[in-house]
Amino acid sequence: MKDFTLVKRVLDKPWLWSFLAALLIWAATLVFNRGAGSGALLSGALGFSAFFVIVGIGQMFVISTGPGNIDLSIPANVALSGAVAMKLMDSQNELIWLGVLGALATGVVVGCGNYALIRLLRIPPIIATLSASFLLQSLAIAYGRSVRIQPPDDFYAFATGKVLGVPYVALAVMLLAVLMGVVLTRTLYGRWVLAIGQNPRAAELAGVRVARVRFVTYVLSALFASLCGLLLAGFSGGASLSMGDEYLLASIAVVVIGGTSVAGGFANVPGIWGAALFLYLLVSMLNSFGASAGVRLILTGVIIIAVITAMSGRQTARG
Repeated sequence: MKDFTLVKRVLDKPWLWSFLAALLIWAATLVFNRGAGSGALLSGALGFSAFFVIVGIGQMFVISTGPGNIDLSIPANVALSGAVAMKLMDSQNELIWLGVLGALATGVVVGCGNYALIRLLRIPPIIATLSASFLLQSLAIAYGRSVRIQPPDDFYAFATGKVLGVPYVALAVMLLAVLMGVVLTRTLYGRWVLAIGQNPRAAELAGVRVARVRFVTYVLSALFASLCGLLLAGFSGGASLSMGDEYLLASIAVVVIGGTSVAGGFANVPGIWGAALFLYLLVSMLNSFGASAGVRLILTGVIIIAVITAMSGRQTARG
C-alpha cells in the first residue's frame, strides 16, 4: 500500500510528464538512427535547451502572477542585450566583465520599462510588452548595425565548452534552475508570486505588496532574457538581430508543457528543463525523419497542443 502511494505521488508530479515525453522522443530518434550519435544528440540537447530554460524561468515567474501576465519583449531583449554585451566586450578578454554588466543592466532597464507601461499607463501586459519589443528591436537595429563583433576567446570557450560531454552552459543553467526552484518554493518572494496568481485581492488583503512583487517579477524576466542574449551571443560567435526570434513561443511553450498553470498560482522549475529537452529532441527527431520545414512546424504544433491538452485534462481531473 505504501509503495502504491509513493508511485501515485511521483506520477502526480507535473514535471514528470515533460521528461517522459523527452525520453520517448529521444528513444524514437535512436531507434530510427540505429543508435548512432546518441551521445552527441544528448549533449546537443543539453546545450541548446539551456537557452530555452533561461528565458523559460523568467517567463514562468511572470505567468505565475496570474492571467494576462506575460512578457512578449523577450526576443527583442535577447537581441539587444547580446549586441550590447558584444560591443562592450569588443573581443577583449579584459572587458568580459563590462559586457556582462552591460547586458544585465539592459535587462533591468527593459524590465522597469515594461512595468512602467503596465502600471503607470494602465496598458495590459500583452500589449505593453509587445509594444516594448518593437522599441527594443529598433534600438538593437540602431546599436548593432555595425560589423558583427566576435566574443572574447575566453567567453567563447565558456559558452561552447564541455566537460565529459556536458556543456558548461548547461551545468551553469542547472545550478541556476536549482537556485530559482529554491526561490520559488522556499522564499517569501516565491510564495507571494504564487499567492498573487491564485487570488491577487486576497494576497493584497493578507499584506502582500502586489504591485511591488509584479515589478520585481517583470524585471526578473527581463534579466533572464538578457542573460540568454549574453550567453547566446557568445555561443553563436557574435550577436545578430534575429537570434532571439525563436524564444518568444519557446519561452511560453516550455512553461506550459513543463506543468506551470497558465491561470497563475502554480509553477515548477524542473518541468521547464523537461519541456526544453522535449522541444529540442522533437525537432531533432523530425529532422532525422527527413521532414520538411513546413511539416516540422505543423507536427511540432500538433504535438505541443496534444501535450498541453493532456496536461490540462490531468489538472482538471485532480481538481
